[in-house]
Amino acid sequence: MIFIAPATLGFVVFYIWPTLRGAYLSFTEYSLLEAPKFNGLANYERMVQDSFFWNALGVTVEYVVINIGVQTVLAVGIAMLMYRLTKSITVRAIVLAPYLVANVVVALVWYWMLDVQVGVVNTFLGWVGIDPVAFFGDSHWAIPTVAGINVWRHMGYTALLVFAGLQTIPSYVYEAAEVDGSTEWKTFWRITLPLLRPVLVMVLVVTMIGSFQIFDTVAVTTQGGPINATRVIYYYIYERAFTRFDFGYASAMALVLFAILAVVSLLQLRLLRAKESDLA
Repeated sequence: MIFIAPATLGFVVFYIWPTLRGAYLSFTEYSLLEAPKFNGLANYERMVQDSFFWNALGVTVEYVVINIGVQTVLAVGIAMLMYRLTKSITVRAIVLAPYLVANVVVALVWYWMLDVQVGVVNTFLGWVGIDPVAFFGDSHWAIPTVAGINVWRHMGYTALLVFAGLQTIPSYVYEAAEVDGSTEWKTFWRITLPLLRPVLVMVLVVTMIGSFQIFDTVAVTTQGGPINATRVIYYYIYERAFTRFDFGYASAMALVLFAILAVVSLLQLRLLRAKESDLA
């Protein structure tokens, strides 16, 4: 009991207490200049009528769909290539390298590379006869660009998780498929992918939660623009809390986001049968 006391204390102080405090503040009108005043469900009623909240939620969902879809497909592809072609530790280290760079640093580097005037990407596009693209300044490009930056940073880590899952699949399964004349494509769809399901479920749940928490890339590059095109829910909560000091309303939005993540995660685990394996 003594050995887990420090971890338990840290969990209570930095997780349990802030959660309970936030839940309480969500039912109050509170700023730093005065004590919290209980206002019942006023913050939640306000949220239902807040068009900026629904816009932020919609933008976040768009980002989540792009990020999870592209990242998962690329991660599975990279993992399969590593599993089939090489299992070198050096290759794994190279694949993981972008994940070891801080989000803010990655965002700043890509912000410079994709700049519409001096960015190296637009310079290259000019060489091949394509007009410059305002990756962060065009409302149609902004969210896909932010998603692309985070896909680049996280897909190596996700690929290593999938690669670890591939190593748990017994070799005799593939040997039996080869004897039966199965092609590589059929083997992937009918054997590899089903047997990877427990790992993929974990990857999808973790990626989904992380995607809903996107903040730093937006804060560094677009600050929610252009015209709220990248104002994701986390950034909107931050603006309300630390720019307008509307902590009660920000806490209510944070609590709703927590509930959304909990429900979606449980649905994923239930529908995708996370605890079951197709390997009999």
